[in-house]
Amino acid sequence: MTENLHLWIIPLLPLAGAAINGLLGKRFSRGLVATVALTFCGAAFAMALWVVSQFSSLSTIPYVETVATWLRSGDFSVSYSFAIDQLSVVMLMVVTGVGFLIHIYSVGYMWEEGGFYRFFSYLNLFMFFMLTLVLASNYLLMFIGWEGVGLASYLLIGFFFTRDSAAAAGKKAFIVNRIGDFGFLIALFLMIQHFGSLDFAKVFDAVRPYAQETSGAGFLTAIALLLMVGACGKSAQIPLYVWLPDAMEGPTPVSALIHAATMVTAGVYMVARSHVIFERAPSAMMVVAIIGTLTAFFAATIGIAQTDIKKVLAYSTVSQLGYMFMACGVGAFSAGIFHLMTHAFFKGLLFLAAGSVIHAVGGEQDMRKMGGLWKKIPWTWFTMLMATFAIAGIPGWAGFFSKDEILWRAYQASWAYWIVGVVTAFMTSFYMFRLMFMTFAGEYRGAAGSSHGHEEHAGHGTHLGRDTAGEAPAPHAPAPHGHGHGGVHESPWVMLGPLVVLAVLSIVGGWVGIPGSLGGSNHFDKFLGPVFRSSTPAVNAEHAQAGESVPPEQTTEGEEPKTGHSTELMFTGISVAAGFLGLFLAWLLYSAKPDLPDRIADSLHALYTAVANKYWVDEMYATIFVKPLIGISTLVFWRGVDQTVIDGTLNGGAAGARELSDEVRHMQSGNLRSYAGWVAIGAACVLAYMVWVGTR
Repeated sequence: MTENLHLWIIPLLPLAGAAINGLLGKRFSRGLVATVALTFCGAAFAMALWVVSQFSSLSTIPYVETVATWLRSGDFSVSYSFAIDQLSVVMLMVVTGVGFLIHIYSVGYMWEEGGFYRFFSYLNLFMFFMLTLVLASNYLLMFIGWEGVGLASYLLIGFFFTRDSAAAAGKKAFIVNRIGDFGFLIALFLMIQHFGSLDFAKVFDAVRPYAQETSGAGFLTAIALLLMVGACGKSAQIPLYVWLPDAMEGPTPVSALIHAATMVTAGVYMVARSHVIFERAPSAMMVVAIIGTLTAFFAATIGIAQTDIKKVLAYSTVSQLGYMFMACGVGAFSAGIFHLMTHAFFKGLLFLAAGSVIHAVGGEQDMRKMGGLWKKIPWTWFTMLMATFAIAGIPGWAGFFSKDEILWRAYQASWAYWIVGVVTAFMTSFYMFRLMFMTFAGEYRGAAGSSHGHEEHAGHGTHLGRDTAGEAPAPHAPAPHGHGHGGVHESPWVMLGPLVVLAVLSIVGGWVGIPGSLGGSNHFDKFLGPVFRSSTPAVNAEHAQAGESVPPEQTTEGEEPKTGHSTELMFTGISVAAGFLGLFLAWLLYSAKPDLPDRIADSLHALYTAVANKYWVDEMYATIFVKPLIGISTLVFWRGVDQTVIDGTLNGGAAGARELSDEVRHMQSGNLRSYAGWVAIGAACVLAYMVWVGTR
């Protein structure tokens, strides 16, 4: 085989779709806009499938293709090049596969919204930047994709820009991510200083000879911590998680694509990609594990008390990302990526199914105004139930295998991580089944066909009006899915089809990682083995010298961790019991005895109020950071610098010129005798000057 995969074509395809719809979409029909978006996104998915089919035949992995030399300064250079290895194969399939399904769903969901062509242009643009991020062969190109997905996220979150809350949410996401990106940039500068390169291969080769920084914090620890700052921003970890719940102001397909399946996992991918650095910075690894563990628990507690269906899923996303960071922090990088993949399936499905619910009830998002929907929208109910089983860790579903792998690795690192992880698993199961019972069980508590929620009211004739490009919504346009109006109704198949596919993946997607304790071989771990175990001989040697057991992620390929299966099965049973306990408690409170939640909330008034108000973290940030910065910018920069210095200088100069011109103006009296007198005076002055010069 000729080793020329043309990797650059994969991100180029959605970029072409974004350009065509962005420049010409205003003149296109909605059907043509959708065709362009789906064609280029689907082509990227097909190209990715072909690349993966050729992957096993590659003679060199990672396989790198250089398009051009990008920057050159002395000995330092950065190439515009793409690379693929086992890790990027997983990310490539998640981004293109799940992304394509969400594109299909979006056609039905956004059909009657204004700015239809803008939406798909932004969606394709996001795909371009995300694919650039995961295929980059160096940190600078990764950073370009990193910043690009931030830009696309800003555009998509604030898509309904006439709504103040959406515009504010977009700005909040953009600004908070810039805080994290500042840390990422400094890490890149340190890499250039110490390694003279930003290429993954060169940086990692330069790092491998270094021993672990166990005696203190060296430059590797500094680089790792700064990278983690960037990851905290992008992947919504404490303390930079606050942007993601507000990002639910964007259309539901945006929540599924960006804030569940792809963009928010970029931080996890970056940490996993940089594992060679993190493995030699144990202090940084501990920080990653602690932040991930605390975020998983903290966000889960908030999710328990939310009543907005999308906000529950938003805090669930923050919590599940915490699980992934916990895994990376204890050295279980492949377990973290495994959960990243399964999470893309079941959380993408949960958001899309939530969008189908919102679509069915006329835009309502408050679960207290739902209920009894399983009979009216059975396909949505069933697919969402499959995703709920997966995230709750019910045995056999995808989330069970990936979450159990993380908890087992966490136990091997520290009891504390494991205990918090199991409690979080219980809370996850509870708030997800709470969502299911409140939404689908009992009797319907809302008004049929109502549309008083704050979502975008897809397909119900409630629109934003004309957008900036002048495209008016088409409330009476013939939708391709032919859905009707009036009363609660099931979504069209253009929306249900992706739900069914993701439901299947939410069940079988974890079977590639069945552990040895359950009779499997964990093929997923073995597949990623060459990426995460190729750099660990020195680390393994240090563990051996210290008399420690080798961490599971650092064993040689095919070698089982030196722990008994019976112990692992016992801990698996505990985590499964936690999941079923959450299911039982949710059934008891929200189905069997629906009066109990209010009584419990009253008895725990202070705690419940704190949780329901998200511990007032946003208010605290506003008081400590936002208001002082606004005050400083108002008093110092606006009034002090802008108004006093800049405006004062310009206005003062203008006033002086006006006064001078006013004085000079009075010399123009219109009197001929006055003019003659001035001429005579001028002539006399000239003659006097000439006489004076001549006598010298």
